[in-house]
Amino acid sequence: MGKDAHVAARFADGADEGRLQYEAPKLLFRGAQRRVWDAAALKGVRSEGGDLVLADGSRFALGEVQAPRWAEAINNPKSRLDKLGVKAGMRVAVLGVADEAIAGELAGRGALLVNDFEGLDILFYAADSAGDLARIGDLVPALADKGALWVVSRKGKAATVKDVEVMAAAKSFGLVDNKVVGFSDTLTALRFTRRKT
Repeated sequence: MGKDAHVAARFADGADEGRLQYEAPKLLFRGAQRRVWDAAALKGVRSEGGDLVLADGSRFALGEVQAPRWAEAINNPKSRLDKLGVKAGMRVAVLGVADEAIAGELAGRGALLVNDFEGLDILFYAADSAGDLARIGDLVPALADKGALWVVSRKGKAATVKDVEVMAAAKSFGLVDNKVVGFSDTLTALRFTRRKT
């Protein structure tokens, strides 16, 4: 998940107050007026006196601790695989996820994309129906002791299952949710691991 804060803001046309959100590659401000900056407009973002300062002079009061963290995150965004926790040498399987780029990204990271469902460090599983969610129980044994199941589903208006339904299904099979990531422009992913005993 990206960054989110309630802030006081200053723009060339005046001051405002509202919600500031960063989800690479966009920064979004929702106040009296909605404003959006994309990757190109975020070049040269810096922290100054507790403010996050954009190249166009826009300033957001985040404080001495958070402003540098936001600037670092914007200037050095994490890749999708960083957010998903994929490391070199991990055993990873992808089941039903409609994303042409993921296999190449995994190979580039040095992860082992496997077809055998045993001892998996990470399993990406597409679930967009009640039937798909019911199958989660069959997938749990495929995970290594500290393995993670990422349930990938459509997001926004195209969603056919809600996050709460995904969480309830996974919890019924002894899993706990611990992270959510925007998998792509159209897909979201919820991370589940075995409940610690």
